[in-house]
Amino acid sequence: MTTDAPETIAAWHHLVETKDPALLDDLLADDCVFRSPAVHTPQEGKQLTTQYLSAALVVLGPTLTYRREWYAEDSAVLQFEAELDGLTVDGIDMITWGEDGRITEFAVMVRPVKALHKLMELMAAELFKDA
Repeated sequence: MTTDAPETIAAWHHLVETKDPALLDDLLADDCVFRSPAVHTPQEGKQLTTQYLSAALVVLGPTLTYRREWYAEDSAVLQFEAELDGLTVDGIDMITWGEDGRITEFAVMVRPVKALHKLMELMAAELFKDA
């Protein structure tokens, strides 16, 4: 995206561009927490965070575009847009990382509600496809 992005965000953009969920292993802290707009409770741990972000790469990845970004010392907010079945999804990823550069928290917010419902439907299908 931008050349002045923090290393963690540059690594996230590389992962999104390649759509390679294997890269999450080095990028996520073991105690990472994922906060979803569709799930009330935080999803704690690297395994659950990996599952959610891997599913998001499949569902949103083909049309995901980051529009704007804001950085702090240990965090960033990334505004994105994607299209799902003719609906435009507007959202933000709020990412926090530790001193080692590994992501400790990944929170997602999405609008409008109609797009959130479509996202929930497609994410559930992806998360539970092998169940």
